Amino acid sequence: MLFAGVDVGTQSLRVLLADDEGAVVARSTGPLRSRRVGDRHEQDPAQWWAALGQAFRGVPADRVGGVAICGTSGTFLLADRDGRPQTPALMYDDARAPAVPGAQGTWALSKLVWLLRNGPAGLAAGRLVVRHCGDHLADRLTGDLVATDWTSALKTGYDGGWAETAVPAAALPEVVRPGTLIGTVGPDGAAHTGLRVGVPVRAGLTDGCAAQVAAGALAVGNWNSVLGTTLVVKGVTADRLADPSGAVYSHRHPDGGWLPGGASNVGAAVVDEWFPGADRASLDRAAAAHEPAGALVYPLRGRGERFPFVRPDAASFTVGIAAGEADRYAAVLQGVAYVERLCYAHLRRLGADTSGSLALTGGATRSRYWSQLRADVLGRPVTLPATPEPALGMAVVAAAGDGSLTATAARMVRPAETLEPRAGDRFTEPFARFVDALAERGHIDADLAAYAKEPS
Repeated sequence: MLFAGVDVGTQSLRVLLADDEGAVVARSTGPLRSRRVGDRHEQDPAQWWAALGQAFRGVPADRVGGVAICGTSGTFLLADRDGRPQTPALMYDDARAPAVPGAQGTWALSKLVWLLRNGPAGLAAGRLVVRHCGDHLADRLTGDLVATDWTSALKTGYDGGWAETAVPAAALPEVVRPGTLIGTVGPDGAAHTGLRVGVPVRAGLTDGCAAQVAAGALAVGNWNSVLGTTLVVKGVTADRLADPSGAVYSHRHPDGGWLPGGASNVGAAVVDEWFPGADRASLDRAAAAHEPAGALVYPLRGRGERFPFVRPDAASFTVGIAAGEADRYAAVLQGVAYVERLCYAHLRRLGADTSGSLALTGGATRSRYWSQLRADVLGRPVTLPATPEPALGMAVVAAAGDGSLTATAARMVRPAETLEPRAGDRFTEPFARFVDALAERGHIDADLAAYAKEPS
């Protein structure tokens, strides 16, 4: 029997099929586009459905015995009671809404409250329902409105119960543990994808949590850094972390305990934007001669930061002058690594145990140089899983079902190699200057700046 994991990203939808031991049998993708206008970032949910059908048609879908879906954290739409979208999908980093108590401005809860005043009238009347990305695709696969999972619902205001807002209770979905059976593939879903009628559809996860599962980082003290379009850091603690700044939030672990973490707006998308069409392999080789780079870069895409600090007005900046393209490229890669190091300092300051294993996943791991650089900046070994894809994490969820996710991941997730940090402290001084530059701009407080510069 094969298990299908679906990962709906910003630029593509990915389907991966794995067997019960974690061996990947097939992969396929479908393209996605999104629309950015000012602070708004939207996708057309019809694209999700088209891409899902295209991707499943590229794999042996008739051999699948279970499906689970993840999407970008906080992405949602409003649909009518038949599941038909009545709004575009508001993306995870859409910043049109002011923050509400207990949520950042980019969180779904803030945008949902904003839609009460500025969106379809049917929301306030309770005629429309909130559908996260994975919910909507599961609706269409099964032919019914399904329950959501508690990781996807967190940024919409669910934390053991729904937050008290003016949003009608009728607009909010039922919430269940990830892996719960929420329906089976119906005739329309089967016709669209090639899946068999009756295949179980399981409640999913956010993309960050799915990547954490694919990394096997499910025991206390273990962490996962996902570097794709953005940087997401996730780990495991026995107790819930309290972060007054709101930068760190915690999902409930399906097996008990907590999955704290945060999502920064820096990431590989900055490299795509600043070096379009570049030969990355060539730049990687050239960047090795610029350690450290001649300039410090805080490589933020657009405006606003979510982690390791919350500043809606934050913007990219450069300190110093890069000596050509290779030096500037090196400065961007190092800047992302400096943000990652600051993320872990912030987590330790809150009381998190970060002493366990650290796995790197996400598209940026295709660059072995960048992965090695991150190990050097962090000053610790990093593990590269054999299949560092959220879609594999979702195949693990589909296989685990109501059972132990941790035990299933231990069976299905395979490490590829471990990178040891290279000797030397060449990044210590530039990291300290990077942290000071953030403090000078008021992005972090002096105490965090001092703590981050201490040996970990």
